Amino acid sequence: MAEKVTLICEIAAFWGQGCCLHLFFRSFLACRIPGGRLFYGRGIPESRVCGVLVTVCWGILKSVLYELTPIGSESMSGFYKLLLQGAFLWIIAFCFYEAEKKITVFLIVTFLASSEISFFTGYMILNLSSPVLDWEAQLFAKGRIGVSAFEILLHVTAALLQILCCALWILLLAFFLRKVAGAFREKDYAMHRTELLFILTPPLMGLLLCALLRIIMVTVENGMPALLYDRYPVLRFLVPAIMLLSFLSIFYSVKLFQDMISLSREKSSRAVLEQQIETLQGHTREVERLYEGVRSVKHDMGNTLAVLQRLSGGEYSAYLAELNKSFEKLELRFRTGNAVADALLNMKYHEALQKIPGVKFDADGLQFAKDIVIGGHDISVILGNALDNAIEACLRLREKNPRAGQFIRLSSFRKGKFFFLEVENSFDGKLRERKSGEFPETMKKERQIHGIGFSNMKKTAEKYDGAVDYSVAAAGSNPERTENASGYAIFTLSVMMKNNAESAYVYERRKENT
Repeated sequence: MAEKVTLICEIAAFWGQGCCLHLFFRSFLACRIPGGRLFYGRGIPESRVCGVLVTVCWGILKSVLYELTPIGSESMSGFYKLLLQGAFLWIIAFCFYEAEKKITVFLIVTFLASSEISFFTGYMILNLSSPVLDWEAQLFAKGRIGVSAFEILLHVTAALLQILCCALWILLLAFFLRKVAGAFREKDYAMHRTELLFILTPPLMGLLLCALLRIIMVTVENGMPALLYDRYPVLRFLVPAIMLLSFLSIFYSVKLFQDMISLSREKSSRAVLEQQIETLQGHTREVERLYEGVRSVKHDMGNTLAVLQRLSGGEYSAYLAELNKSFEKLELRFRTGNAVADALLNMKYHEALQKIPGVKFDADGLQFAKDIVIGGHDISVILGNALDNAIEACLRLREKNPRAGQFIRLSSFRKGKFFFLEVENSFDGKLRERKSGEFPETMKKERQIHGIGFSNMKKTAEKYDGAVDYSVAAAGSNPERTENASGYAIFTLSVMMKNNAESAYVYERRKENT
């Protein structure tokens, strides 16, 4: 009976391992197997099809290895089985998932290490069962139970312990893998070789330690197999402690690696933002000076030309009229009430027309009141990044679907002490969502160089106790906002900032203190 229960528990544990394997790999990699059409045309999600296939393949492999090398065989077989499992996991990863080499190496080693750590931890249950077996032996020795009852009691106890051991094994494995997957926030991050070696070292050490335990755990004394625990009882406590430390080293190395990525990205973003702000501050002062100068000169020259036009006649009058029209062209296209915003909008407008001929650029709804205390350079950071993203999105839409309408709209409104700015643009409807993050990733190839515009806008808005958010809507969902034909979606960026100069001051002081 105990042998049958052991066999059933081991096979069930193998299939449980397969489920954990699929859930772990799926949290990092996309499934390669397409969904099926069964049960009267109902679609089956591709993740479910992939999960079933991976679970079946892993369960069959482990069952075959279990039959070929049963318990009590030579100790080196455990090491060879680990190598075979690693090779089989590599095949599974590239057959059923869209795997990348570096992250796949980490996934395979981490899965094997977590499986071995959870197995040895669960195996401790069997070694802690000595008091229970001694108590049953005392009952038999004192004659309180008969031989048949004693044998039944031993079989039932062994079966329950085996079930408990396998259940604990799979539960710990699922817990370990879930913790590691949760700590690995930047799953799409392109690792370098040194970074891979950094996060690969703890799981590799844990795996090799477990392989060593498999080799030395079973010894032979007087021709009979014996556990190393029997010779050194202190190992009953040392091995679980070592297993726990091994898992903690894996978990915290991943967590530290993710914190390093976030810190590096934060430093790069802050450096770019500070450089951008410093440049924009100089440009802002220059633009404001030139803008006011041009308006002053235009006003004076307009009056002078009007007087000269009245005093002269004939061909001179026509010449002065043409000269007056030339001065009118010096007027900026956009009048928002903010000189910096006007200059930036004018520049981005011509850039958009050059890249996307025929694009609709509407900024009539964007207005800045005279009492707005938000710095000109901060407005430039938000508008500049927002318009760069909008122009890039419209350009991708034009390349994909030239007949779809490309447009960019800007608007603003006040609500109490808060100033709201919105930028709408058409795009192809595809966003590269971060698995963990509040903003979508850049669509450019150099993800580590680009893609910090949202972060810079957020930091700027936070200076004024504000926030940045976005939404996506299908074209035509709002009749008033529908442009041209379908074939595109609408991306809306919303920025909220408190119209309070003290907020920016408090933010800068807080940043200096941290």
